[in-house]
Amino acid sequence: MKILIINGHPDKESFNFGLSDAYKKGVKNSNAEVKEINIRELEFNPNLQFGYRKRTELEPDLLKAQELIKWAEHLVWIYPVWWGSVPAIMKGFIDRVFLPGFAFKKREDSVWWDKFLTGKTARIICTLDQPAWYYKWINRNPSTHAMKKLTMNFVGIKKVRTTIIGPLRLSKEEFRNKWLRKIEKLGYKNI
Repeated sequence: MKILIINGHPDKESFNFGLSDAYKKGVKNSNAEVKEINIRELEFNPNLQFGYRKRTELEPDLLKAQELIKWAEHLVWIYPVWWGSVPAIMKGFIDRVFLPGFAFKKREDSVWWDKFLTGKTARIICTLDQPAWYYKWINRNPSTHAMKKLTMNFVGIKKVRTTIIGPLRLSKEEFRNKWLRKIEKLGYKNI
């Protein structure tokens, strides 16, 4: 299997980078291939300044990201939930990369669209400062719902699993180590 890890945290010293390393370690101990995109390292304008009205040329890092997404059979998104959503840099990445012609195509004279990333699977791993049950049952999973239904499913990625880790703030080393082991196992299983 070809796996692409996409890390959306802007801080390389975050726990999200530890999770990314753990998943990658698991994949490397299996028979799968793994590549990664650390969005924080890319050089690009995250603003889709003309919407879809006028094309903004893609920077080399975004063209490379599109190649990696095409290459991958399984996408692993790792990010913190901030204000119920993804970090701004990750949102900008999605806006600029998942474009018509690459990820989907709107049909002429129709409200429907063609999905270009079919046949792939995905996993969302997100961290929170609130308990996972609170995020799920009280706040109704806003970022994971948007990523799963309104982004991944929209472009044809139907099988999307989620792993929600929280609360991270005030957590103990034992809690974090337990999650690193779990994420490494997910990487090994390629799920």
